[in-house]
Amino acid sequence: MSRLLSILCIALVFAGQAHGKDELQTLVEAGQLAVDSKLNGAQTLVPGQRALLTLEVATSTWFTGGTRIRIPEVPGLVILQTEQFAANASETREGRPWVVQRWTLDVYPQRDGEFSIPPIALSLNVNAGERGSIGGELLTPPVDFTVQIPSALKQAGFWVASPTFSVTQSVDRDTGALQPGDAFERRIVFQAADVQAMMLPAFSAERLPGLAAYPAPPELENSNNRGETTARRVQSISYVAEAPGDYLLPAADFFWWNTRSGTLEVLSLSAVEVSVEGDTAAASPTTNTSLDRSALVTAIGGVLVALLSFWLLLRYQPWLALHRWLERPLSELQQGLHKLRRPALPDRLNPDSNAED
Repeated sequence: MSRLLSILCIALVFAGQAHGKDELQTLVEAGQLAVDSKLNGAQTLVPGQRALLTLEVATSTWFTGGTRIRIPEVPGLVILQTEQFAANASETREGRPWVVQRWTLDVYPQRDGEFSIPPIALSLNVNAGERGSIGGELLTPPVDFTVQIPSALKQAGFWVASPTFSVTQSVDRDTGALQPGDAFERRIVFQAADVQAMMLPAFSAERLPGLAAYPAPPELENSNNRGETTARRVQSISYVAEAPGDYLLPAADFFWWNTRSGTLEVLSLSAVEVSVEGDTAAASPTTNTSLDRSALVTAIGGVLVALLSFWLLLRYQPWLALHRWLERPLSELQQGLHKLRRPALPDRLNPDSNAED
């Protein structure tokens, strides 16, 4: 019985959705409701470049509830809803006032090729005049577009596609006269517009013998102000000087595809020179020689002790003297144990009686 009720409830839900969709469709056919979608952005997109997908919903009456968007999954595309509210407007179409909602989705292609964003389901609630408020789902038209890799980017392994991009670094202390055990921090900051923080380049710490590196987890930050998206990635690396010497944290280059000019630019971080004071040439060999001599003396001493012990054993045969010294006590102990095993009975069963009796 319960199973039958569950099936009935599910059927009613689907029937309600289908009825709502049919009612909304009648408004579309009557010219009282319209949905549309279009991709805004450059005519030629490169991988990683943001494009804006605008979903437009318009009615000649008014909206009676919120609008929900079911974002599809498309291989090779990252589609995000970073704006939580629609841009509302009023227009006059064919002499009648219309209420318009425009929703914006961020689209980031991850590769080149042909893409198609399928119809997107919008859950709506609008006023239908005498029928009151009706709700249901409508589908937006599909959107097709192309992503290409310009010849200038074919040799670049990774780039940031953005109208603005910057990378800076700072060191929290002078690295020209450090002592073993001293520490300093190198801080690299990436910042770009129209991208997400997860799409900014990662910076890996340089591993140098004598200079230990301890990278901290990156700090990712995304902000949105009136449709302007800004991403920021901060990478902090702590270094500890372990041995004297001169070290060089190498320079780094980052490729930037300027979406405003359509050109490739290169941003660079300068190298960082590190000097740890101390006599490396004198200290290291002396230490190694001392360790080698100590190990050699220990090994020779161990061999001599073993040979001397073996000669003493052969010369004096201490086990014979030990045997003679233990022979008498062991014999007495054996006799005592033998007596203990004898029966605890007298020689005569009735010692006070007369045998002749």
